[in-house]
Amino acid sequence: MIGILIITHGEFGKSLLDCAAHMLGTTPPQIASLAISSKDDPAKVLPSAKKLLDQVNSGQGVLVLSDMYGATPCNIVTKILQPGSIEGVAGVNLPMLVRVMTYRHESLSVLVEKAVSGGREGVVSFDRETCARYEEN
Repeated sequence: MIGILIITHGEFGKSLLDCAAHMLGTTPPQIASLAISSKDDPAKVLPSAKKLLDQVNSGQGVLVLSDMYGATPCNIVTKILQPGSIEGVAGVNLPMLVRVMTYRHESLSVLVEKAVSGGREGVVSFDRETCARYEEN
């Protein structure tokens, strides 16, 4: 099973995990989150990220999710990537996390694709047409 590590500003990652576990009815193994505060020195947090990475890695790879591309959590992710075995995706949201939690049996490359598609498909504008379709169902 592919491991999942979420590195975010503050407790955002933990909150996402709690919500996803509630929705799925279980807290799956090999998933962890790392909260980065505004006071953290990225170089000093890197060992904690590597330790969590080792904890969630069963040898089949790890997908590391961060909240915002270019921000400190994302910069930490770039330092732990190993193409083919540790991959990263920025922009984590609840639909993305639920998607990757349900496709962890797939290959790491497929899981990266599922993460990106889940994140994109989970962002929907509530325009009149969308609301009308929702009301019909």
